[in-house]
Amino acid sequence: MFAIARRLQEAGVLGLNKRNTNFIMRLNPRRLYPRVDDKILTKELALAAGMAVPELYGIISNQRQVREFAGIVGDRESFVIKPAQGSGGDGILVVIGRSQRRRDTYRLSNGVRISEAEIAHHISNIVSGQYSLSGNPDKALIEYCVQFDPVFADLSYQGVPDIRVIVYRGYPTMAMVRLPTQASGGKANLHQGAVGAGVDMSTGETLTGVLENEIVDEHPDTGTLIAGLRIPQWDFILQLAARGYDVTGLGYLGVDIVVDRDLGPLILEMNVRPGLSIQIANCTGLTSRLARIDELHDETATPAERARIARLEFPAKRQTSMPFGQ
Repeated sequence: MFAIARRLQEAGVLGLNKRNTNFIMRLNPRRLYPRVDDKILTKELALAAGMAVPELYGIISNQRQVREFAGIVGDRESFVIKPAQGSGGDGILVVIGRSQRRRDTYRLSNGVRISEAEIAHHISNIVSGQYSLSGNPDKALIEYCVQFDPVFADLSYQGVPDIRVIVYRGYPTMAMVRLPTQASGGKANLHQGAVGAGVDMSTGETLTGVLENEIVDEHPDTGTLIAGLRIPQWDFILQLAARGYDVTGLGYLGVDIVVDRDLGPLILEMNVRPGLSIQIANCTGLTSRLARIDELHDETATPAERARIARLEFPAKRQTSMPFGQ
C-alpha cells in the first residue's frame, strides 16, 4: 500500500486528502459554497456576468406549486428537471419528447415513458429534499434541454456530453469530456457509468477514456474511438471556464460546460468539490500543473489571458496509461 502511495506521489497524482486540505479548504471559503451548491444562485451569477446558461423556464419551491408543472412546460417537447441543491446528477430528469396522442405522457432520455403524475411525484420528492446536499427542503428547476452539437453524435448514448474543466486560481488546469452511456442512463456522470475522456488543453482534442477507473479506447455502446475528436470553440470554452473563478471567488473548482448545437457553449453548473478521476482520463497528475500555475499566477490577468496560458503550458503528453502503472 505504501509503495503504491509513493508511486502516486512521484507521478504527481493529487489525492483526495491533499485536494481537500491544500486546495478546497485553503482556497474555497465556506461562505462562498452557495454560489455553486445552489444552482439557482449559480445561474443568476452567471447571467449577471453575461455568461450564457440554459434558459430557466420555472422554479417550483414548495409542494403547493407542484401542480403548476404543466403550466410551466406548456407545449414544450423537451426540458430538464433538476434539484437546485443536488449533486452528482441525482434527481435529474431529462425529458426529450412527449406523446402526440397523450400530451400528458413524456419520454425520458433513456427511452422510458413517464406520466405527468409520475413527474409531479418526482418534483415533490425534489422539493422535500430527497436529493439535496443537506437533506433539507429544496427547489426544483425546470429549464431548457440542451441539444448537443452533432460533433458528439458518435460518442454519446442518448444523453448530452459535457466538458468538466478544473480551474485553479482562475486558470484552466485540466479538462475532460464526460460521455453518456447506456449504463449511465444517458447522464454525463462518471459515478453513474459515463465515460470520461481526457482533453489536450492546447488543442481541445480528446485523448484516452476512463470507464469506472479503467482506461478504454472505445465508447462502450457505439464502438467509436474516443481519442481524436476536436471539441468546437475550445478557446471560448476555456475562457468561459476561467470566468467561473471571477463570478464565484472560488480558487479551486470544476466548471461544467455543454456545447449546444444552436446556442454554442453554455455553463451548466459549477462544483466546489470536483472529482479526481480526471487525472486518469488524462493519464496525468494534477500536482505539477497546480504548482506551475502558482509560479505563473497573475492576479491582474484576464480570463482570455489565463486561457491562453493554459493552452501554452499544458499540452497533452499522449500517454496511454498512468505513469505509475498498476
